Formats: sequence, C-alpha cells, structure tokens
Amino acid sequence: MQVTETLNEGLKRGYKLVLSAAELDEKVVGKLKEAQPEVEMKGFRKGKVPLALLRKQFGGRVLGEAMQEAVDGAMSQHFEDSGERPAAEPDVKMANQDWKEGDDVEVEMSYEALPEIPEVDLKSVKLERLVTKADDAAVEEALNNLAESAQDFKDRKKGTKAKDGDQVVMDFVGKVDGEAFEGGSAEDYPLVLGSNSFIPGFEEQLVGVKAEEEKAVTVSFPEDYQAEQLAGKEAVFDCTIKAVKAPAAAEINDELATKFGAEDLDGLKGQIRERLEEEYAGAARAVLKRSLLDDLDGKVSFDLPPSMVAAEAKQIAHQIWHEENPEVEGHDHPEIEATDEHNKLAERRVRLGLLLAELGRKAEVDVTDAEMTQAVMQQARQYPGHEREFFEFVQNNPQMRQQLRAPIFEEKVIDYVVELASVTDKEISKDDLEKAVEALDQD
Repeated sequence: MQVTETLNEGLKRGYKLVLSAAELDEKVVGKLKEAQPEVEMKGFRKGKVPLALLRKQFGGRVLGEAMQEAVDGAMSQHFEDSGERPAAEPDVKMANQDWKEGDDVEVEMSYEALPEIPEVDLKSVKLERLVTKADDAAVEEALNNLAESAQDFKDRKKGTKAKDGDQVVMDFVGKVDGEAFEGGSAEDYPLVLGSNSFIPGFEEQLVGVKAEEEKAVTVSFPEDYQAEQLAGKEAVFDCTIKAVKAPAAAEINDELATKFGAEDLDGLKGQIRERLEEEYAGAARAVLKRSLLDDLDGKVSFDLPPSMVAAEAKQIAHQIWHEENPEVEGHDHPEIEATDEHNKLAERRVRLGLLLAELGRKAEVDVTDAEMTQAVMQQARQYPGHEREFFEFVQNNPQMRQQLRAPIFEEKVIDYVVELASVTDKEISKDDLEKAVEALDQD
C-alpha cells in the first residue's frame, strides 16, 4: 500500500493511503485459498470447490474484509514506523466515494499526534508536606458532636409547651370522612417536631401542645400520596399527648463508646484521634498534590493537541455553568461557549494529564485488577439493590472502565513522583491546614 503525507502542521497529520486493485485482488484470492480446504458445496467434495465459484459466492464479503484488514494494517505499520501516537481515534474515510470493484482503493487518514513530552528531573522537585496532629481539643470537639448526634430526649417539666425540635409522645387515630383508615393509628408514637416525617402541616399544629392534652390535627394528603385511596383527601387525626420531651445530648461515658463500637471511652477517643488524623492527612495530600502539579506545570512546555484542549474547555464550561445554575438538572439548555479562562484552565489540565500519563508509562505504573474491582465496588454502593447491574454495566462499557481507572492511575503516578522528589515535613495546626485547603478553591 502506498502512503503519502498530505498534512504536517504542528500536531496535525494527514495521509493518503492507496491500495491498488492488484494488491486488493491478491489479498482476496489469498483469503479464498485459505478458506478453500474447509468449504463444502453441493456437487463438490469438501475442499474441491473451484476458486472461481468461491469468488462468485463469497467474493463480496471477502473483498470488504480484505479492504478493512489492508487499511488497518497500513495504519498500524505507519504508527510503528513513525513512532507517533494519535491523541484520539484517527479519522479514516474513503477518498473515492464512487469506488467500484477493479478500482484502486483511496483512503484519507487524519489525526492529531501526541506531542513529544520533555524529560523532567523529578529529583529537582521540592515539596512541603503539611503534618497536623489531632490535639485533645479537637478530639473533645468531635466527641461532643458524636454525643449530640446520639441525642436522647428527657421529659420537660409538667405543663411545658412543646417547641420545634422537641419530641412528642402520643396516641393518635386518623379519620377520613369520620371513618378510621388503615395505617392511620398508633400508640406511644415518638414524633420529633420539625423532622418533617409526617404529612406536611401535621407537625406544625403540635407546636405548643402539653402533656395530657388532646389535639385534633387537620391535614390534607398530597395529591401524589402513595396510598391512592387517601391521595388529596382531608384527614383529621385525634391526638392524645402523653409526654413532651426536650432533646438532650447523650452522656459522654463508656456506654456511649459502646454505641459506636468501642470497648470504652478511652478506646472511642483513640478511634476519633485516628479518624481525625486520617482526615488531616487527606487534606494535606490535596495541598501537596496541588503544589506538585504547580511545580510540574512550570517545568514543562510543549504543543497541545487542539481538539483535546477544545473538548476539555467545553467540559469545564459546561460543568461550571451547571454549578452556577443548579436548578437545571438536564442538558436542555443553550450551547455554552468556552471563555478564555476556560481555555487556559483546559490547557493546564491537558498539559498535566499528558505529562502524568507519560511519566506513568515510562515508570510502568499499572492499575491492578484488585484496584479496579475495589473502585467498582465503591461506585456500586451508590446503587443499593442494583449492584449486579452496575457491575455488568462497567464490564460492558470501556469508557466507564477508563473513567474509573484514570483517577487511580493518576494517584499512583503522583505517589511515584513524590517518592523521587525532595519532600520536607512541616507541622501546622488544624486551623492553618483548613486555610491551606480553602486557598485551593480560591486559586
């Protein structure tokens, strides 16, 4: 096959591939001869069907296969010989659309090549790793928050009116058109006012009730209520208030600790300290990663594939637009144009993405099957009851697998670079760490 370069501007490449009619015919004959020994046809013994008859019977299909194989082979050979790697799937199309059997096959191929990535002396990268310890004050603060989350309710003084946030213990009977309905009654039911766990308008009418008081609450079921026989209907709930209780944080003791899986209070404090320091370490890594990427971005400069930058800028613009317009859930909105700011950010992301990919390729960084399985399992937890369907979806969707693989690969490359870089630890307070993290969002 004859290959002629037609475009070489920056990273843009274009080629014309010509497969002569004689070459194509030779490939077709070769494929037919290869299949001939296994072909059976009425009137002929197995393997004795004449080539001319095979060509008449199967020539059209074999012709298409031979043409595709020739083009694919020429493309593979081109990339092997040139050493180039396309930034995306090459655009391949027939140049002579009016082609007929007996004509040469003319194919046009175009693509954007990945740029040559310059070498980076990773040992010259200097980083500062923030280290924050969980002090006693932070542990106590987290412990108090746990106690509040495990709050109990204690009886208010007799005659005290219920307030929003209080727990009202009551018996109630719900009636529609004077008749009690199924599922509308309960005894000793604990309802926290303001929890919105009952029909809209119900809890508000109980604000101000007292123990031993009877209260008729009138509400209307929503039109889309799940029980069709009640949807849209007015109901009256006869409520007998048995107790009004105020929220109270749980006592901080060994009993609280056992509720959270610890043996005793000291064990719970130890768990809290470990969890806090894991959170601090995660935040510190985010700061370290940004610092590393900033350093690498300043060390390299190379041409970027325009289509990759344009696609990234469009995605950034789309994402930011939805963040600014959260009420729009779908994608039925006007076309969003990328700005200079979006393009600048896209250039940084593409440049760093290509650099990290090259560093990982040279270092033979790999994402293991176990790491992929763990990533899929984490994502599957977002779809309780449909985990199997999600696993099958990922298995049959290469793009989804790549989306899950990419962040794992990136983090492993970051680890590789950090190991080679010059890193010094700096111990700082929790407040200073929070400021460092907040600064990331402001950049």
